[in-house]
Amino acid sequence: MPAARLALLVPLAVLALTACTGGGEEPVSEEQTPEEVLAGASDRLSETSGVQLSLRTAVLPPGVTGVTRAEGVATNAPAFDGTLTVVFAGQNVEVPVIAVDDTVHAKIPFTTGWSKVDPADYGAPDPADLVDPATGFPALLTQTKDLEEGESVRGGADNSEVLTTYTGTVPGSAVQQVIPSSSGDSFDVEYLVSAEGELRKADLTGVFYPGSEEMTYTVSFEDYDTSAEIVAP
Repeated sequence: MPAARLALLVPLAVLALTACTGGGEEPVSEEQTPEEVLAGASDRLSETSGVQLSLRTAVLPPGVTGVTRAEGVATNAPAFDGTLTVVFAGQNVEVPVIAVDDTVHAKIPFTTGWSKVDPADYGAPDPADLVDPATGFPALLTQTKDLEEGESVRGGADNSEVLTTYTGTVPGSAVQQVIPSSSGDSFDVEYLVSAEGELRKADLTGVFYPGSEEMTYTVSFEDYDTSAEIVAP
């Protein structure tokens, strides 16, 4: 290939690659430390307009009133529109929820309309707080200690993405900001971060309910830059 043509193609290729990684994402480089990767993931989650959020656990400890699942859209207002599945009096109850302006509105079973509730009464977090830059997962990412980079795995749609695992520990006081019922002094955490620097999944393991055994909550973040106007009902 003539040198002049090669000289033209190289910058064009670089420009094309830059365009493919648009949307405000900062690709993770091999030179970055785990702390730098998680700091970038924290910024990305703080700055996105919204994400599809899922929180779940396989089972709650016996006798515990708490949340087993949350699904919905979380925005940077912060706000949330979705459903919570709560174990209450031994029964799984699915509750539509809108959380906005520091108030959680829920459609309580066997009642009409929406009611203002304190999610802590049901062992549940305010779902809008999960993406709050000051108290949610953006803050957890930067407070994680003893960080170690693990293996890369396939994930995402059709397993088309390369995700890197990072493990560490998070102070109980930080986790309590996200899930108020948390009572452990420290929690083990495993993150999955995409090549674009986006947090895709977090597994938190520890004591989430006083007097109970350790358990794991898995929180997933998909569809970054989702837009949704969430208002009180």
